[in-house]
Amino acid sequence: VQLQASGGGLVQPGGSLRLSCAASGFTLDYYAIHWFRQAPGKEREGVSCFSSSDGSTYYADSVKGRFTISRDNDKNTVYLQMNSLKPEDTAVYYCARGPPGCIYFSGSPLYENDFWGQGTQVTVSS
Repeated sequence: VQLQASGGGLVQPGGSLRLSCAASGFTLDYYAIHWFRQAPGKEREGVSCFSSSDGSTYYADSVKGRFTISRDNDKNTVYLQMNSLKPEDTAVYYCARGPPGCIYFSGSPLYENDFWGQGTQVTVSS
């Protein structure tokens, strides 16, 4: 089982990036994929989630209306399209696998994630 996160980079405020989380060793049909981020000196934050089994999604309030999560069935990959980026979006972004369903409580997934990608740096700065 492996998750490969990519697509980070440096972008100006108001710009866009698309992160990818390529899954191997398992099919996304039976799992949810979560995106987290962690900025220096801050706690890890659950950003978004997509669950193929029931089509459920989750977005943190801080990214609603700006980020969109989606899946490419053929590539077994989940994408996080990030638009209207702000300096406060600067962080290392991680994808992680979880059980089916995007169930969050107080900003954290209810169930533990069992596999994690390596993280990709997103920097929003002028």
